[in-house]
Amino acid sequence: MRIGIFFGGRSREREISFAGGRTVYDNLDKTLFTPVPIFVDSLGNFILLDWKYLYKGTIRDFYPGVHNFDTSEYPFQTYVESIQDKEIIAQSIAQIGQKIRPEDFSEYIDFAFLALHGPYGEDGNIQGILEWFNLPYSGAGILPSAIGIDKSAQRNIIRRAGFESPKSQTYSRIDWNENKKKVLSSILEGFDFPIVIKAPHQGSSIGVSIVNDDEALIDSIERSFFIQKINLEVWKSKSEHEKNTFLVHFTDIREGLGFPVIVDHSVKINHPNELLKYLNKSEKEECLLEAQNGEAFILIEAFIKGREFSCIVIEDEMGHPVALPPTEIKKSNDLFDYRAKYLPGISRKITPIDLPQDKIQAIRESCQDLYSLLHSEVYARIDGFYTEDDKIFLNDPNTTSGMLPSSFFFHQAAEIGLNPSQFLSLIIERSLKARFKNGKNLFSNQQNINELRHKLGSLKSNQSEKIRVGVIMGGFSSERHISIESGRNIYEKLAASSKYEPVPIFLTGSENHHELYILPVNIMLKDNADDIKQKVQEDYHVHSILADINSDLNDTKNVFIGSPERKLQKVAYRELNNHLDFAFIALHGRPGEDGAIQIALNKYQIPFNGSGVASSQLTINKFETNKKLRENGIAVANNYLLFEEDYRNNKSTLIAQIESDFDYPIIAKPADDGCSSAVKKIKNQDELVAFCEMTFREFAAFPAHPAATLGLKYNEEFPQKKYFLIEDLISAKDADQFLEITGGVITQYDANGQLEYIAFDPSETLAGGEILSLEEKFLAGEGQNITPARFGSTGSEYEYISNEVKKTLIQTAKICNVEGYCRIDAFVRIWKEKVETVVIEVNSLPGMTPATAIFHQAALKNLKPFEFIDLIISSGFDRSKKKASYESL
Repeated sequence: MRIGIFFGGRSREREISFAGGRTVYDNLDKTLFTPVPIFVDSLGNFILLDWKYLYKGTIRDFYPGVHNFDTSEYPFQTYVESIQDKEIIAQSIAQIGQKIRPEDFSEYIDFAFLALHGPYGEDGNIQGILEWFNLPYSGAGILPSAIGIDKSAQRNIIRRAGFESPKSQTYSRIDWNENKKKVLSSILEGFDFPIVIKAPHQGSSIGVSIVNDDEALIDSIERSFFIQKINLEVWKSKSEHEKNTFLVHFTDIREGLGFPVIVDHSVKINHPNELLKYLNKSEKEECLLEAQNGEAFILIEAFIKGREFSCIVIEDEMGHPVALPPTEIKKSNDLFDYRAKYLPGISRKITPIDLPQDKIQAIRESCQDLYSLLHSEVYARIDGFYTEDDKIFLNDPNTTSGMLPSSFFFHQAAEIGLNPSQFLSLIIERSLKARFKNGKNLFSNQQNINELRHKLGSLKSNQSEKIRVGVIMGGFSSERHISIESGRNIYEKLAASSKYEPVPIFLTGSENHHELYILPVNIMLKDNADDIKQKVQEDYHVHSILADINSDLNDTKNVFIGSPERKLQKVAYRELNNHLDFAFIALHGRPGEDGAIQIALNKYQIPFNGSGVASSQLTINKFETNKKLRENGIAVANNYLLFEEDYRNNKSTLIAQIESDFDYPIIAKPADDGCSSAVKKIKNQDELVAFCEMTFREFAAFPAHPAATLGLKYNEEFPQKKYFLIEDLISAKDADQFLEITGGVITQYDANGQLEYIAFDPSETLAGGEILSLEEKFLAGEGQNITPARFGSTGSEYEYISNEVKKTLIQTAKICNVEGYCRIDAFVRIWKEKVETVVIEVNSLPGMTPATAIFHQAALKNLKPFEFIDLIISSGFDRSKKKASYESL
């Protein structure tokens, strides 16, 4: 069955949709379905996408094509709306796939899986197109979709049906533009602070503000209308860096207005360069900017003080709604914003919500009632609050849900034992039933249902033939949350295959004592490493509410769960051979990349991925790695290890010594951590001292003054260490071109049994700020990687420069005795007749999150992520066999 996955779209949530579409593509059971990616661009074009582009970090990484449209002199790219040349748009489409028309959909797909969000995606538009052309699709139909997109309409329906609802009022854009004082007066008379202001047709908390006083009221209202005012006197006093930062945020449709933008009610501007020129030249005192796609109304609501939750509702075998266990959202501040929703470790998700069973049941019943009231179909996500006086407010029903790996969608399905692959199969089957109910294409829909059911039954008999791969994730370093993301991604790629049975294994403890736990799928899909650790170390038991839910869905589970549900089990390294055939280490930093786990796995003859003990022990230490590379002729940064003991004993002398050896700005970072944790550009002595105080702090809590000096965010990972690394800031010097790159290297055995090294074409990384941040590396839609990097302006120039860079990467991997694969970060200086690659660090177990750059690079070698992972596993097996053969001699 050919499943067309529709993702991207025209809304401000297109980046989350893009990431969600990739998740669906990866997790669809390949023994049941053939996934077909259909990228919907922001102009409404349907593009049969070359799968290679699925694994880019953001839409702007590949569309519009950077090589045939140099969108900006600044370190970011724009969306396709900024292009007015139709020929360039056509070229960009042709580079990434094939434009198709709705009337031709049935030539390519049998079913449409909708991973679109917001306007044009979950408002009935795409559903109507698919209905017209008789193509079955996932989720709700036209009517519930049209209701579900409009928060104002929802509010009226919910209130009239007798559900608890906060006081609310809508205000039009026309009213606001004509009489701001009247609107403000109405709000202040009708509502007490804090109040909530919403853009009623947006999701992912876009255009939402919580306002605590009247000073912030005007800005928040205009933010929800997608209006922005600029004082031009202030603008012209800004530095080029400040203007650049403004443009970065403005172009980002999640938080800025984006393009095209209407200026002063009259001028339409499509490109950030044009906007920059306009603002610099304007003689006015103030400039008014309005998004072309804004909001005609805003919704004002009374703030609800209570416990926030989200609940997925699905349908049982008979089509009756069944609410899954609601998840409580614990946030660092009042607003569950974009960063808190999608970046691991920022917020916490507690499933089920921590309430007595009768109150959880009351939430579930309310969600089921609302599901039925809104004529929902297949599934929905319903958000709400539970207050101290036992009231349930359901404030945001959604006809679709975010589909990132740790989203509520998969998170709650895991509580009843369904892994992501199985849950997607359920959604497709239920969607076929929903389309069957409308009387259209009865025969073909029933035929599809019967065939799917038959194949699901046959899957259960094939489980014993699969290779068991233990995916080890977590750890106890500052990289533990990203490790969970990597591990889950490996698990999901393997679970959707016919070759492997993944076994999720969580590692915690300390450097002196590793604790290993085999996880059931519901614990593996907890929000972050700390939540998983809490579950495995407490007296874990299945919540009693799940007995009721499992009873309601018992027939469903029997159809879609192919193998017995895994139980939580603590294991020792010596017992792993009973549970797995291969260990995939998805850990980052310590332990994982330091050789400790490799020693244990070697002891019990368990094959594993990545480098061996000696190489891992070297590359974990950035100082020693750079020292060895320097001794072997590789260009590296001048660096220095700063120890706590020296700092405490001779602070002033030590600081003076550093300042004589290094010029500000310098880079300070942990010597044995990655993922940009605590990597800072230090511009003066105050910041250097603050970095020392943060790194050498006695307690985990941040000391206020150093944290403020370094501008740290709440919940930012900043590990406590006994030493850290200081490096020269690598700059362009007099080079004609200067790039930051990351390059993957893989190894394999040739016909003679010799290890050979192959370098991928590197990616160019674009940092929006001073340092490539955690968000830019791992948050959907944040940061950009251009793959391949922009080496030169012609094909021959690219070939020459790329080959020179890859020679250095391969030489670096050989010096470090890397095995399997690695990622090398570097800066490249390019002159007319010379190329210099300055290596920054070597990662022996690179991040394997869904959009990590190494997958972009593997795609250029025509390796899909599963094929790349399969290659890594095969390499580990080959090394193990080679070692066993050598030892037998």
